[in-house]
Amino acid sequence: MSADPIHYKSIIELSDLFRRGELLPSKVTEAMVSRIDKLDGKFHSYALVLAGRAMAQAKLCDAELAKGIWRGPLHGVPIGLKDLCYTTFAPTAGGTTMHAKFIPSFNATIVDRLEHAGAIILGKLKMTEGAYTSHHPNDEAPLNPWGVDYWVGSSSSGSGAATSAGLCFGSIGTDTGGSIRFPSATCGLTGIKPTWGRVSRHGVFSLADSLDHVGPMCRSAADAAAMLGVIAGADVNDSTALQAPVPNYLAGIGDGIRGVRIGVDRSYIQDGIDSQVVAALLEAERTLAALGADIRDVKFPAYEKLVSMWIPMCSIETAEAHLETYPSRKSEYGPDLAQLIEQGRSMSGVEIAQIHHERLKFCGSLAALFGDIDLLLIPTMPVPIPTLTKMGEYGADPNVLLSILRFTAVFDFSGSPTITLPNGMASDGLPLSMQLVGPHLSEDVLARAGHAFQSVTDWHTRRAPIE
Repeated sequence: MSADPIHYKSIIELSDLFRRGELLPSKVTEAMVSRIDKLDGKFHSYALVLAGRAMAQAKLCDAELAKGIWRGPLHGVPIGLKDLCYTTFAPTAGGTTMHAKFIPSFNATIVDRLEHAGAIILGKLKMTEGAYTSHHPNDEAPLNPWGVDYWVGSSSSGSGAATSAGLCFGSIGTDTGGSIRFPSATCGLTGIKPTWGRVSRHGVFSLADSLDHVGPMCRSAADAAAMLGVIAGADVNDSTALQAPVPNYLAGIGDGIRGVRIGVDRSYIQDGIDSQVVAALLEAERTLAALGADIRDVKFPAYEKLVSMWIPMCSIETAEAHLETYPSRKSEYGPDLAQLIEQGRSMSGVEIAQIHHERLKFCGSLAALFGDIDLLLIPTMPVPIPTLTKMGEYGADPNVLLSILRFTAVFDFSGSPTITLPNGMASDGLPLSMQLVGPHLSEDVLARAGHAFQSVTDWHTRRAPIE
């Protein structure tokens, strides 16, 4: 057994301890509920804690495991759900005030899959309003366990804070412009943004349907692979969910990356990028090369115009997603989400066509690039984690927002899978982060590469100074 306290153990280790009868899900769940009660008054990561239900689930898992029934690596593991996943057993607010008491008549497909796999749902995690950039003015925003004066990322802010602080063992996040990757980066986590359609969005509140991705946020690549293996796959209730069979992401995760071709565009990852981010990325490149990866210089497709179109594209699809409540309930919206919807409602058909065509060109160029490489190595953000004050200044400058989105939004447009990994520490003692990006349905290679990197580095084992 590792020296980690229970709340920081990996899903993989916890699962092994459960199977061997050395630990009970009920004891772990009880410890987690107690820890949430003790710490979450400071971090505000949970919108709702389901302590009684979680304990009842845990005791059922105890009984099943005692009979030799094992549902897989999530059996008995306490996790958190971003509060845009429909649940019949708890309200699903989506970060809004208008849906604070909305109890859906069905569960999101991913919720049913998690529960069928034996995962224990500790509660619903806070998020920005409607999964856009800011929290509703009437909602207390989650704080970063690494430093409460620093950005916690958006929109899966509660997922980032809770998983980082040891208030769950893994969580569900969604990503439309970077919302799995930003909170993973700011909280020292490993997140997988899967291929668009790899995970069903049935029963998940939409921000922008053609950009929305659902994926796991965990403390290691192996844990993220375990969660992804449960939630991925075709769904009769979501015609956009991909039909491709789901591999066992854990089966070959230890096979290494010898011969894997990793592309690096020197100008894309260095021009205008903070020197600490660049230094950590170059060190990671050396580590990957030492593991046997074939590092290749590449030219990333022109992306600047497409990045500038992310907000307009998001605005169009968000306006469509909110037709039932906007403008009829406009007074209940916070200013940022309302402004986005207004922008979308004012867009012309010609403007929409321009975005569509630019998106098609970029996706074609990116697909061609992946004909020559298996993965792409890039930062997650161009700067170390900003303070909340600095983020406030950024919000007033659209050019800075576009700069932050340069390594995330284009891969929402393309639907490409990525894995976000901690890869260093900045001078302020907060984690730095990088991404590996792959062609569609390469999550198995991404998980294997992330695991290989984490097998020879310890950045993912660093913990926020909260004990």
